[in-house]
Amino acid sequence: MSGYYYDEFEVGRVFKHAIRRTVTETDNVLFSTLTHNPAPLHIDHEYMRTQSEFGAPLMNSFFTLGLIVGISINDTTLGTTVANLGLEAVRFPAPLFVGDTVHVETEVVAMRPSESRPRNGILTLEHRGYNQRDVLVAICRRNVLMLRAPDRP
Repeated sequence: MSGYYYDEFEVGRVFKHAIRRTVTETDNVLFSTLTHNPAPLHIDHEYMRTQSEFGAPLMNSFFTLGLIVGISINDTTLGTTVANLGLEAVRFPAPLFVGDTVHVETEVVAMRPSESRPRNGILTLEHRGYNQRDVLVAICRRNVLMLRAPDRP
């Protein structure tokens, strides 16, 4: 377990995750197919070349969202998450394309003890994903029910 307990976080702390990931066409097509998303926006090169302002397929935004959250887990909440409570303020301010390399940072933006579960606390983490040019491509806030540190004798 490499995740932190609720009590070990502090508001304002920023994690700059070492894992980087270059996204591939296989990622995009497979994810879009698995989620039954046939939008030409993601899987049709000719359509995107001739009928869009982008000139090439965009990475599926739900893949991008999952990737930025997933990259954060090992450094923050691995083994200490009870449940994800929800996502909010999800935005994709710039496109992500095949061949781009994503890097992520996570900031602790809020925390409070759970009122109904004394062994847990609730964190709000803001995950920010950037491409290789440091352009923000995805951002979200994730509310997480976390384990509190066990009592130590």
